[in-house]
Order: sequence, then structure tokens, then C-alpha cells
Amino acid sequence: MLKTRHITALLLLLTIVFIGTWGYVLLEHANVLDAFYMTVITLTTVGYKEVFPLGKWGRIFTIFIIFFGMGTVLYLAGSFTQMIIEGELRKILGRRKLENKIKSLRNHVIVCGFGRIGEVVSQEIRDHGSVDVVVIENDPKVLTKLEEGGYLYIPGDATEEDCMMRAGIKWARGLITVLNSDANNVYITLTARNLKPDIFIVARSSSPISEKKLLQAGANKVISPHYLGGKRIAQILLRPTVAEFIDFALHDPDIELSLGEIPVREKSVLDRVTLLESGIRQRLDLIIVAIKKASGEMLFNPKSETVIEAGDTLIALGKKQNLAKLEKLGDSTSVG
Repeated sequence: MLKTRHITALLLLLTIVFIGTWGYVLLEHANVLDAFYMTVITLTTVGYKEVFPLGKWGRIFTIFIIFFGMGTVLYLAGSFTQMIIEGELRKILGRRKLENKIKSLRNHVIVCGFGRIGEVVSQEIRDHGSVDVVVIENDPKVLTKLEEGGYLYIPGDATEEDCMMRAGIKWARGLITVLNSDANNVYITLTARNLKPDIFIVARSSSPISEKKLLQAGANKVISPHYLGGKRIAQILLRPTVAEFIDFALHDPDIELSLGEIPVREKSVLDRVTLLESGIRQRLDLIIVAIKKASGEMLFNPKSETVIEAGDTLIALGKKQNLAKLEKLGDSTSVG
């Protein structure tokens, strides 16, 4: 970005070129092109011979051009060189700072690909606020967008192990691969599973065949945007009120309602108590929509006498601050 001193020096140089050209025209009766050429070779000191013979005043004028013009040229060249070096240095230091921050992350999520789906996924995770996200992308235009958006990112090919290692896969809680190519998503899934066997992987698929291959490669969940989009459109038509409620309750930023999943730890105060005894509905004003048992069984709309056990995951609907309180109860070993 040009600063005031750069603009000033540039205007001064143009002024000297203008004065030099018309000076030779007036003093030596040269045509404008020859006068301009003479001014340029004088300022740049290329060592060419004089374009036309110089008289006494022409030589004095040339000395003036050399003294004042050369100083301006050198200052301008130095300023632009400094600007380029500072810009490159700033990029290097900024990149190093970014990579050091990524190295310090723990329990974060890696997103492979920042296309239309990847951008929505990354933004959603970042808006959640509790989990850091690192994006792997190799498109230079998209990298600029990531930088402007303040995202943590690794420039490179997500199918390469080195990129995953630089993204901190060894300490990540999950990986989401949403590239346009199903083959690349399969390869990324295999690589990620090999680098960290216990990582949770969500992969994008465009066909049932690819979905099967992604699951075989080690993906925990496979999502087809086309399938989900189609179902969503159908639900809007068939059950408009239900669809409106879901949008209203879960996607409207002005509404405090949110769905949360709360794991129940060993020796938690919620362990081995019924829903009624837990007081979740009465004290926290939360609705327990479902309970996922440790066995994987899902209990929808559980009864008040349903017993909560360690290893269960509670699916609750309510205000975010109350969900946070329930999460503490799920971890806590004492009521206080």
C-alpha cells in the first residue's frame, strides 16, 4: 500500500521529468521527444551519449537535473524496496505466528476444503465459540478469503500427510472433509484414520456408492448434501410448520433456544437418578428430547422415570446458559 512519502517522492520525480523536458526544449531548442529522452537517460545515468550538443546553460541545467533528480530516484527506489521487503517480512512473520498458534491448539476440528459447504461448516463451528477450527485449502484465491476472514488455515493439499500434521491432527478432536471429489474424501479419510485412529471423521459424499466406501475407509459419519437438501425441501412442503419451528428455534440468531448434547461422566451427580429426580426440567427449564445410551440405543421423549446412567448422552432443548449449567452437572461429582 502506497504511503504519503511514496506518493510525494513519485510526484516530485514526475515534476523533475516535466521541468527537465521543457528545460531542454527552451534552452537547447530540442523537440519534446528528444528532450524527454535526454531527461530520462540523465536521471537513470545509463551512460548514453548526449542526444544533442549541449551549450553552457544546457550543461548547467543537466547538472541540476542530476543532483536533484538522482536523489529523488534513489529515495523512491529505496522506499519501494523497503515497502516490498516489509510486506514480505510481515507475511512471513504473520504466517509463522499463525502456524505457532495452530501448533498450540488442542481438541480442535480440521476442515478440509473451504468451498461453499466448507465455508458454512467452518463458520458454524467458529460461531459455536467452544471449538477452534483449522482449514486446509490450496486455492490461492480462497486462501486470501481465509486470511481476510481471520481463519486459522494451512495452505496445501489436504490429501498430503504433511498438511494434516501441520494442522495438528494428532491433537484434533475431529476432521471434516468436504472436497468436491469423493475419491479425495476417501483418501483423506484413510490418511486421517491412519494418523490418528481415534479421531472422529465426518465426510461428504455425492453418491450411495461413495458413502459405502467412505464408511469402509473409516469415516464415522457420511453426509450427502444433495440428499439432505432434497429432504429439507420436501419437509418444507409437507410439514411447513415443523420446518418453520426448527428454523425459528435453532437457526434464528435472535432466539436463545439451542439443542445441546451433554455427556454424563462417571460419578456425576446425574448418574443413576431418574429424569424426575434430576430436576432438569424444573430447575433448568430444559426439555430432554432424547437420551443416547452407552450401548448406542436412542430413547426419544424419555419418560420421567427413565434412569440416567454414566456414559449416557442427554439431548436437551433450551436456553444456551441453561445448557451450559446442565453440562457442568454432567461433569460434576457434587451438587454444589
